Amino acid sequence: MAKAATPWGSAAVIEELSLPQRVGERRFASLVQLLETPKGERFVRFAYSTGGTARRGPVTFRTRDLERLHEALERTPALKEALLG
Repeated sequence: MAKAATPWGSAAVIEELSLPQRVGERRFASLVQLLETPKGERFVRFAYSTGGTARRGPVTFRTRDLERLHEALERTPALKEALLG
């Protein structure tokens, strides 16, 4: 199982979604990863990658932060639609 470094320590990559993208001649992928620490705490990380490696300070949320995100999306309907369809 792949490992990932987070501000809270090492975590295993449980699931990963990769979306290939291109800007001009540059190609990369956006990643959404479900991570889990050895203690069972889960995070979701958004990053971009080149060559399969997450780059440039990925954004990491704890699962409880995602609950707060869902609550905040109720107050931001355009953002909610963009993320959840």
